[in-house]
Amino acid sequence: MSRKPNLIIALLFVYTTGMYIYFFPRNSEMGTAEKWAIVCVSYAMLAVLWFLLRRRERLRREREEDTCKKQ
Repeated sequence: MSRKPNLIIALLFVYTTGMYIYFFPRNSEMGTAEKWAIVCVSYAMLAVLWFLLRRRERLRREREEDTCKKQ
């Protein structure tokens, strides 16, 4: 498996977490439940993106194997 999807997701995770740590305590306009909902949705989106990138890599690898077998 390629490390590129893992690296992309790890960087986005660190960035997202850093933004939450920095901005959420300073934001008094939003309620606590709304803040946690945003955090959960963001992390869920990262998980979906990770699965999609893994699937894309797997399909790419299968396609390359098929083309190598045909030649």
